[in-house]
Amino acid sequence: MSQMLALLLILLILYIGDVVSARTKAWIPSVFVCAVLFLIGYWTFFPKDIVSLAGITTPVAVMMMYLLITNMGTLLSLKELARQWKTIVISLAGIAGITGAVFVTCMILFDENTAIITIPPLVGGIVSAIIMSKGAADAGLVDLSVFAILIYVMQGFAGYPLTAIMLQREGKRVLTKFRAGEWKDAELEAEAALDKSEATTSAEEKMPKIFSRIPSHYNTSYFKFVRLALVGYLAYLVSSIAAPHVSISPFVLCLLFGVIASSMGFLEKHPLHKANGFGFAVMALMLFIFDTLNKATPEMLLRLMYPMVVLIVVAVIGMFLVSWLAGKILGISMEMAFAISLTALYGFPADFIITNEAINALTKDEKERQILTNHMLGSMLVGGFISVTMVSVVMAGIFVAYITPVAG
Repeated sequence: MSQMLALLLILLILYIGDVVSARTKAWIPSVFVCAVLFLIGYWTFFPKDIVSLAGITTPVAVMMMYLLITNMGTLLSLKELARQWKTIVISLAGIAGITGAVFVTCMILFDENTAIITIPPLVGGIVSAIIMSKGAADAGLVDLSVFAILIYVMQGFAGYPLTAIMLQREGKRVLTKFRAGEWKDAELEAEAALDKSEATTSAEEKMPKIFSRIPSHYNTSYFKFVRLALVGYLAYLVSSIAAPHVSISPFVLCLLFGVIASSMGFLEKHPLHKANGFGFAVMALMLFIFDTLNKATPEMLLRLMYPMVVLIVVAVIGMFLVSWLAGKILGISMEMAFAISLTALYGFPADFIITNEAINALTKDEKERQILTNHMLGSMLVGGFISVTMVSVVMAGIFVAYITPVAG
């Protein structure tokens, strides 16, 4: 198979996944559609190395991870998080619920490696899934390497419909109070989160604070890539220097250094998007994830189906119980608390899309839409940011060091 035919086929699969997800309003996740199509391809006429044949090799994927995680760090605003402290507590409570429930279940039914490899993808997204899948593969755990990807692919089936139901119920409660004159719209938390998402499409190109004296026309795409790469290299360097004394994942440090670099004015918010590289980076990582499925046989999928279903169900139950308790203590409704914690199963942009779809389904009145937006959207975005963007990457970086390799 030629390189361009390989590239054409795998990009066509990604597009079909997007189309199905859009047509079903995300009830059928694009990653599930893509995973099924890749499996069919691998079991029929795809060469096992179709992704690397197309040009997305492991070094390319690792490079994209450095850039993407550093880019994630630039999205963190400490002021924004301070305003949403209740959301952060509930999101962390949901993560604690997932971790506790999955770990106990694995110790009873499965093993420690299954717990270690399952938890980060369950509370995160593509990056944590790749870290754990790669860690499992390096340890000789082929089944669990595929399992980490399957968990990432399938958890949306629990997260999307449950979130839609919770937001619909919460929205109806808010609208009932508003229409009865009992709702006080004091929440303005969503504005900062909306500003964050709108910043990704901003056409304004300003130099970061440190480089403010340099004319803005020198802030080219290459200059953004240079600064991102420098921060990523510093993360790698510190991780390497610390290695003899303490094991710190360079990806965790990329997140931390991205926050610091953005706060200092060395990096702007979302530099990878502004350098026109975000879409390609995500594409490369998605293909790298699906490349892992080339090891999945029908027999392996049958073996993994039982633990996958059990652990996703257990994770959702654990998440619900702990987030409900945290919400009760903080004065947040059960529906809203559960919806916030569920963002761990998918993150951005699904949290944005599902919330807007729930609002649109509930009312066409502009004022009511604004009330619902102010009440729900900010919390959903911050919840997803905390779990998927921050905590899951940190957890993956820590947990990967505790995988027990196959003997011999």
